[in-house]
Amino acid sequence: MTTPDTSRELPKSWDPAEHEAALYRRWVDAGYFTADAAGEKPPFSIVIPPPNVNGSLHMGHAYEHVLMDALSRRRRMQGYEVLWLPGMDHAAIAMQTMVERKLAGEGLTRDDLGRGAFIERVWAEKAAIGGNIGEQMRRLGDSVDWSRERFTMDDGLSRAVQTMFKKMYDDGLIYQAERLVNWSPVLKTAVSDIEVSYADVEGELVSFRYGSLDDAEPHIVVATTRLETMLGDTAIAVHPDDERYAHLIGTELAHPFVERTIPVIADDYVDPEFGSGAVKITPAHDPNDFAIGQRHDLPMPTILDEEARIFGTGTQFDGMDRFEARVKVREALAEQGRIVKEIRPYLHSVGHSERTGEPIEPRLSMQWWVKVDPLAKAAGDAVRDGSTVIHPASMEQRWFGWVDNMHDWCISRQLWWGHRIPIWYGPDGEVVCVGPDDAPPAGYTQETDVLDTWFSSGLWPFSTLGWPEQTADLEKFYPTSVLVTGYDILFFWVARMMMFGTYVGADLGPERRVPFHNLFLHGLVRDEHGRKMSKSKGNGIDPLDWVERFGADALRFTLARGANPGSDISVGEDHAQSSRNFATKLFNATKFALMNGAEVGELPAPADLTIADRWILSRLDEVLATVDAGFESYEFSKACEALYHFAWDEFCDWYLELAKVQFAENDEKRSQTTRLVLGAVLDPLLRALSPVMPFVTEVLWTSLTGGESLVISSWPTVSERATDTEAATAVEDLQKLVTEVRRFRSDQGLKPGQKVPVRFTHLDDAGLAGLTGYMAALARLEEPGTEFTATADLEVRLSAATVGVEIDTSGTVDVEAERKRATKDLAAAEKELAQTTEKLGNEQFLAKAPEAVVEKIRARQQIAGEEVQRLTAKLASLGGS
Repeated sequence: MTTPDTSRELPKSWDPAEHEAALYRRWVDAGYFTADAAGEKPPFSIVIPPPNVNGSLHMGHAYEHVLMDALSRRRRMQGYEVLWLPGMDHAAIAMQTMVERKLAGEGLTRDDLGRGAFIERVWAEKAAIGGNIGEQMRRLGDSVDWSRERFTMDDGLSRAVQTMFKKMYDDGLIYQAERLVNWSPVLKTAVSDIEVSYADVEGELVSFRYGSLDDAEPHIVVATTRLETMLGDTAIAVHPDDERYAHLIGTELAHPFVERTIPVIADDYVDPEFGSGAVKITPAHDPNDFAIGQRHDLPMPTILDEEARIFGTGTQFDGMDRFEARVKVREALAEQGRIVKEIRPYLHSVGHSERTGEPIEPRLSMQWWVKVDPLAKAAGDAVRDGSTVIHPASMEQRWFGWVDNMHDWCISRQLWWGHRIPIWYGPDGEVVCVGPDDAPPAGYTQETDVLDTWFSSGLWPFSTLGWPEQTADLEKFYPTSVLVTGYDILFFWVARMMMFGTYVGADLGPERRVPFHNLFLHGLVRDEHGRKMSKSKGNGIDPLDWVERFGADALRFTLARGANPGSDISVGEDHAQSSRNFATKLFNATKFALMNGAEVGELPAPADLTIADRWILSRLDEVLATVDAGFESYEFSKACEALYHFAWDEFCDWYLELAKVQFAENDEKRSQTTRLVLGAVLDPLLRALSPVMPFVTEVLWTSLTGGESLVISSWPTVSERATDTEAATAVEDLQKLVTEVRRFRSDQGLKPGQKVPVRFTHLDDAGLAGLTGYMAALARLEEPGTEFTATADLEVRLSAATVGVEIDTSGTVDVEAERKRATKDLAAAEKELAQTTEKLGNEQFLAKAPEAVVEKIRARQQIAGEEVQRLTAKLASLGGS
């Protein structure tokens, strides 16, 4: 045997912390992740869903980062010019809230600073915390192009936002109107639907009476959980076919507190079976009432100010907070005798601000809007005609359900931090939209509102590449190849990008009419029990904690192994530990191979390969084909599972053991062939694993091959070798035979290292006559001597024949002790079989028990039955019964 190259030796064990940071710095410094827009390679581009600049990466971020990185690394190895573009979102509401909270701690408000000084303060906070996410991305191993990092409020993106706003304004797609919005009294701004979460709240349903207190006179009873809004009621609605109220339709009833009368109107929206069959209408403070108000041309007085205090009603309630007013109005109605039912608890869904936790107030407000109809149609058509392909296809219907029924989009926010709307007002009410290269007219003042954050992030795929300028990056890398994001923001972010992308695509050309060719939607990351991770449940996992404890590769492999289009993933520490064990297994296998002189070189002719060599090489090709199919269809789980089981179950557990037998033959030619086969398997295996596990594979592959880096190596491809079914059958039979003999040894109580004589029959018929050396080594067997006495035997059915195995266990087993143990185990198995059989025979139990419980008992019954058979056979072989 030749002496191994000691320069290729690996450390004693795999410690991720010793390698990961240094490897990442080397990759970045070498420029491996920097894209060349002037290069001739075909482009592959991904833009990162920009995380909030004030946040940190949670497990959901880590999940999609791992998937994007795996796609990018693989395409880079396949010879593509890869641009994975990083960046962050200015997070208007989140950043402003954070800074205002800090100011409050200093006894200040934003008004104390003024707009200019406040914005300077936010920029300072951004500078202080903006590097946190970048450092986390480095720890994960993200192969992003740091030279192209963007921010939604940098100069280039701000120019893109102004250009887009003016273009849409000039095209009549942006307008100003008074509409109902989600209003945050704490933030004093409209908020988007995605910033509102709904929760069931125990409130009070109060029924009160409009009209006369005399039952013989006209009156109507209505009910509400938001009693203070009755101060803004402008109608009472009933169903047009409700005979109880037919005589009142068109009449008017006096308002108890406000100097106006309330008309009774008929509208199909009203459910005559619910409650009294009559509903109060407050158009300025309820979405459904607003729609009714529009249909019936009702007045829409706003009775809650920016901080949700009653105002403008001319009543004693003006100035009260909405919750105080709710109580005081109820008390005043009670004093008048208008409370007609006992106030009762009522569980109902209430929208809350995700930023502040307060109940959101529907409020009529003058805002800026995008007319979405033509934009949404183009976004829908792009998926229908295949310009953008959604993965999984099952998400298409959800996509069409949204874009085909989209309402106009409120894009203004009453904040200071963000892109200020480029509208200027003249002294006589003139309105001018100013582009990025235009100066506002003298004497004009700018709109104080800023744009919804989703407006700027909706431009992300092309604004980050230089639009509206015709840059080399835009020419090379747009449209992007794939967008990777969660299905939970399909509407809020993806739909915006598609609307903007198809809108500007009309100018960029037909080949650039969509922002991305593929849309891969992943699911949510859940805990090991399938629950959604959240701070309130205390079940969130910090991805950097797992990196510290298990290594980045373990985190990455855990997440990728569970990833399938559109499906949620459940992870726990056991999964991460398993992935860490896998990295250790790879390390130890490669270390063994290198210690035995493994190398990458030209393989000998198939005739010079053993059955074991031919089998592992053939299986390698099959696995590589599966991995390619998995990556191409975004079925990361399929690719990772194939690699895991091949590496662990087949290469490590079987081929390495077979290789030890081949090395032990002291045949230099055979040993050299084995070294080459080890290299021929490990080289592509490590390359195929590297997109998901880049750190450990980098150390192992460079030691094995002497290559510069896996990052710039070539992606492994399936060889031209024909599938070796003969070798596959032989090794599968060998594995089955060895497994059965090992199980038999265990049943007989033989020590793992104890050799026993054995005699086979029908090996020739099974085609395994030449593999006895493997069997002897793997099952700890030896040739029978002259004193051989078959004390036990078994038969193993293989693909071509049934092989008999006679074993001489005389002198190796305490027969009496084994008989006692087997008898005890048999009694327990028979008891379990009887109990499960009795339960499954009970018709009442089967009718009431959940199917999952019944299935568990069936499984227990099957296992018990198999144990009874096995132990009965064992006692027979021991001379018992």
